[in-house]
Amino acid sequence: MVLKIWSHEQIKGALSSPFSLSLFFLVSVLIVFKFAIRKSKTNINQPPSPPKLPIIGNLHQLGTLPYRSLRNLSHKYGNIMLLQLGQRQTLVISSADIAMEIMNNHDLAFSNRAQTIASKIIFYGGTDVGFTHYGENWRQKRKICVLELLSMKSVQSFHQIRKEVVEELVSKLREASSNDACVNLSKLLTETTNNIICACSLGRKYGGDSDNRVKEIARKVMHHLSEFVVGDYFLLFGWIDVLSGKIGKINDTFRAIDGLFDEVIEERLQIKKTGNDEIKNKGFIDILLQLQKDDGMLGFRLSNNDIKGILGNMFVGGTDTTATTLEWAVSELMKHPTIMKKAQEEVRRVVGNKSKVEENDINQMHYLKCVVKETMRLHPSLPLLVPRETISSVKLKGYDIPAKTTVYFNAWTIQRDPKYWENPEEFKPERFEHNQVDFKGQHFQFIPFGFGRRGCPGYNFATAVVEYVIANLLYWFDWKLPETNEGEQDIDMSEIFGMALTKKEPLQLKPISFLF
Repeated sequence: MVLKIWSHEQIKGALSSPFSLSLFFLVSVLIVFKFAIRKSKTNINQPPSPPKLPIIGNLHQLGTLPYRSLRNLSHKYGNIMLLQLGQRQTLVISSADIAMEIMNNHDLAFSNRAQTIASKIIFYGGTDVGFTHYGENWRQKRKICVLELLSMKSVQSFHQIRKEVVEELVSKLREASSNDACVNLSKLLTETTNNIICACSLGRKYGGDSDNRVKEIARKVMHHLSEFVVGDYFLLFGWIDVLSGKIGKINDTFRAIDGLFDEVIEERLQIKKTGNDEIKNKGFIDILLQLQKDDGMLGFRLSNNDIKGILGNMFVGGTDTTATTLEWAVSELMKHPTIMKKAQEEVRRVVGNKSKVEENDINQMHYLKCVVKETMRLHPSLPLLVPRETISSVKLKGYDIPAKTTVYFNAWTIQRDPKYWENPEEFKPERFEHNQVDFKGQHFQFIPFGFGRRGCPGYNFATAVVEYVIANLLYWFDWKLPETNEGEQDIDMSEIFGMALTKKEPLQLKPISFLF
């Protein structure tokens, strides 16, 4: 799922005009006065909080890598910390113990989703699965995702799609190898995951101009969901987003993705009208349309907007997160040749001299699975889990947490906690060889997919893609860094905090076809 992002540059661009600043000053007086009166009338025990500035509160303390800044603040103010982000009261959790207490004792109270302006527009008023507030409607839709779309049986049914798309990737890499050329592996991995998600969600792959159109829509959606929007933090200043054209652009992107979904739905319905129910590549869209037709089985009516909202979650939520996990995994393997060799030897031993990697082979690749887990631990694709919002007031660790408080879980910090992980900053897959800790939401020191009611149900789908792609990369190719005048380049492991935690510099590698 997606996460709201901000940066110094975005905040400056949105708030730097003299007119905006003068209005901010006027309203800040009213806001401060309002909070002063509210505080004088209440006597609540709030969590520790860093000093804040008028108007913007603690926004200036987040920096370009907020999960790192929040870890530093938590060292000073504690693992349960209250921030004021504009007008948003925000709780930051940086401890597995506190996450476990929330899951065991307060999961319902923490089960709303913090909606944003962009998510409401793009996901049909926030009536999808990822951003819908907790309630019966959300429970029914999540049940559909868990049982019909993302169950292990469903994930296995998409094996042929993964196989075909990965074969295309291998073919491109073979061509580069024959030309002794380097490739932008980051770009290729993004294209691969994009194609898999499109084929599984919409029932078909896209090529040519259609392919470019779909990629452009996906890129714009991800941009809008991650950019700073003034109205999300300063309710009285939402007009700035309108005047700047930001809301207009978000609406344009919504119309584009809505049109794409309408086309696919109409295409599938026309096929069924012809009496030909044997669609070659059935995707989530076909499952959802069948459930809509058999609405008596659900107990409620699944509207076209419901279907499109769920498709939007699948379409957007799985692409960047999966691609970045692959990118970080290969980067770490390149940084650690001994680990690369061990993983490669296992893959080639299990597959043997077969002409292709079978998904059943993956079950025997125990060390490869450890590599994937360690990648997710050290480089969670969502370092700050998609923010929640409290439904009601709650007492947590002796502190009073009001209703409608935005809540961030700093998974990046939790998964590097030396209390649970020996040498937590090291990439060491061996730590999982005799460790039963898993990412399904029951071990709170390892939560790349979240936990509880709002945990991501797509972990089976994501890990199936990641493991299968990496197995093919290791089986068919050896890898080298591009050479410079000074010898081989080193890998830049710098990060960019966007919709997902990506590498700042694309991964450039030279594939060398392995001869069996």
